[in-house]
Amino acid sequence: MSEWKETTLGDVVTFQRGHDLSQTEFEGGEYPIISSYGILGYHNKCTTPKDCVTIGRSGNSIGKPFYVESDFWAHNTVLYVKKFHDSYPKFVYYLLKTINFKALDSGSAVPSLNRNYIHPLSILVPVSIEEQKKVADILSCLDAKIDNLRRQNETLEEIARSIFKHWFIDFEFPNADGKPYKSSGGAMVRSELGDIPEGWQVGKLGKLTKTITKGTTPTTFKKDFVDSGINFIKVESISGDHTLDRSKFAYIDEETNTLLKRSIVQAKDILYTIAGTIGRYVMVTASSLPANTNQAVAIIRPDFDKIDPEYLLCYFASINYKHYLSSRIVQAVQANLSLGVLSDSPVTIPDKKIRNGFREAVKPIFSKKESNQREIQTLTKTRDALLPKLMSGQLRVKE
Repeated sequence: MSEWKETTLGDVVTFQRGHDLSQTEFEGGEYPIISSYGILGYHNKCTTPKDCVTIGRSGNSIGKPFYVESDFWAHNTVLYVKKFHDSYPKFVYYLLKTINFKALDSGSAVPSLNRNYIHPLSILVPVSIEEQKKVADILSCLDAKIDNLRRQNETLEEIARSIFKHWFIDFEFPNADGKPYKSSGGAMVRSELGDIPEGWQVGKLGKLTKTITKGTTPTTFKKDFVDSGINFIKVESISGDHTLDRSKFAYIDEETNTLLKRSIVQAKDILYTIAGTIGRYVMVTASSLPANTNQAVAIIRPDFDKIDPEYLLCYFASINYKHYLSSRIVQAVQANLSLGVLSDSPVTIPDKKIRNGFREAVKPIFSKKESNQREIQTLTKTRDALLPKLMSGQLRVKE
């Protein structure tokens, strides 16, 4: 095995501040503009060659690393690696993930990183670039598997939405003869949501559910979060791809969970964000339980005799429903959506036969998505456990 050495971050890489870019310079093009939050847009010029690493220089993403595989424009909100000093770029990326940069900001009113503050930072690295590569390859393999599963889930969700649109927006679900309903002359009737198939109804969401409620912050009961325990789901825990990001869970103890019994989450509940970042939603599965949530997240518990959660998930994704809710958001100090608006929102209700047919059509899709999500959680735990051990030399890679 090769030797490891103690050195400074500045001896491994040289950071450079990103480049200013005015609004008028967002010209579009092939080169991604990498900001502290990721891709900000595209430009027809690049400042930095591919296989580079950036870290957030300011704001909430201070110190957050990105590995950029294409030529790009480095935005002024990042520091990028101008030069790798005999170090493997992907290893540097994972090394940076182990450093708490938020504790190293330059002390200004707005948190920020200055390269002069981080270059002297002491680190431990393998002398051999071959060992750096082996360490990075192990972690990259796990990340690639996680990314592949996430892309699979995006595709699965697109398939479910396409089926939903074909059946319940275009009304081309199979009729009794197996032919597309509307284009085969299926009878339509007027409703408050426009023409719908004969025998269908429009109902209020509140009438299709057992409850629509929201949680409470533990501090209301003078309770603190804990290091582990009952999962506590916040707005930031709900990803834009309609999954739960377990790395952004908080935790409460059993006593606090009992005090917050109104918002104990159950399997098949749909969580819908109603404050701050509004309109994110996810169906809760058993793998995320036990769990609770706060007042910025609505709990929608479907009455399975009247509606299916998979149907509601796809319905919430429809453009018409998004427009309906967006026009009813209250713009205050923090934008919010009331539980009353959610309860009163209209929902098209298919007849039972068609509803059952849709459930059977999408059931394997949602089952596969949940299976993928469980595997993502397992791989993420494995990666996060290996990362500090591999990057500190505690766990060595054999030659």
